[in-house]
Amino acid sequence: MRLVDTSAWIEWLRDSPTAHSLAPTIPRPEDWLVPTLVQFELAKWLMREQGEAATDRALAFSRTCVVVPLTTRSALLAAAISATHRLATADAVIYATAQEHGAELLTCDAHFRDLPGVILVEKT
Repeated sequence: MRLVDTSAWIEWLRDSPTAHSLAPTIPRPEDWLVPTLVQFELAKWLMREQGEAATDRALAFSRTCVVVPLTTRSALLAAAISATHRLATADAVIYATAQEHGAELLTCDAHFRDLPGVILVEKT
């Protein structure tokens, strides 16, 4: 199972140079963990940058993956992770969700560097 962080989604959807480095690490939909918070962040970015049709397509695809809501257990784990690793709220929730589900976190955000279970593909 692999959780694809919003930063990696955006690079992938933009077909940026970084997307080509991400390609081998993108999971099959049935192995792709999508927190509802990532759906929110993705929809927010897509509505602003690419419009409603692109938003609808991406969210339709995300619903073919394993979608997980924020639970109290995840929220409490995220709070502890945020305090320990000094992550922003959304990043802590995303990382906690990956940890709770035994998933690797695929990201392009350097602030996840050196955390266990993280695959960091730096932006080029």
